[in-house]
Amino acid sequence: MSKIVDRFFLFIYSFAIGTIAIAVILAATGFIAQPIRLTEPFWLQSAVIATAAVLFLLSIRFFYVSIRRERAALPSIDQRTEIGDIKISMETIENLALKAAGRIRGVKDLKARIRTNDAGLDIVIRTVVDGETSIPELTEEVQRQVRDYVQQITGIPVSYVSVYVANVVQTQTFKARVE
Repeated sequence: MSKIVDRFFLFIYSFAIGTIAIAVILAATGFIAQPIRLTEPFWLQSAVIATAAVLFLLSIRFFYVSIRRERAALPSIDQRTEIGDIKISMETIENLALKAAGRIRGVKDLKARIRTNDAGLDIVIRTVVDGETSIPELTEEVQRQVRDYVQQITGIPVSYVSVYVANVVQTQTFKARVE
C-alpha cells in the first residue's frame, strides 16, 4: 500500500514541478508577461532557463517512474537448451527440496533456503526431528534425498545440502485405557 501512496505523491510532485518549470521557461523567454522583470541581464535569463529546463527534464523522468508498471523479477535459474530457454524459480526448487525432505520419516516442520553458486545449488534445510531416530543417520538421509531429487527433477547440480536440526519433538504415546 505504501508503494501506491509513494507513487501517487511522486506523480503529483513531478506534475507540479514540470508545470512550474514550463511556466518559468515561458516567463523567462518573454512569452508570458511578468509583473517584475527579474531576468533582465542575459546571463541571469540564461541561467533561469537552463535551471528550469533541467527541472523539467527531471520532472519528466519522475513522472515516467510514477506511472510505469513495475515488473518484479522473481529470482530464478535460467538454462539454455537447443530448443529454447528454461527458467525455474527459486520457489519451485525450494518446494522440491521440501517435498524430498518431507518423504523421510521422522522430520517435521521443514523450511528450506536456496542459494546459487558457480558449482550449483546450496540448499539449507531447517527441521524438527522426532526423538526416536538417530539424528546423524536422519540428516544424512535428508541430504541424500534432497540432493538426488532436486538434481533429478531440475537437472541442476546440487553442490551442498546443509541440514539444521532446530529441535527434537517428543512423540506422544497414548496408553489405551481398559475399562
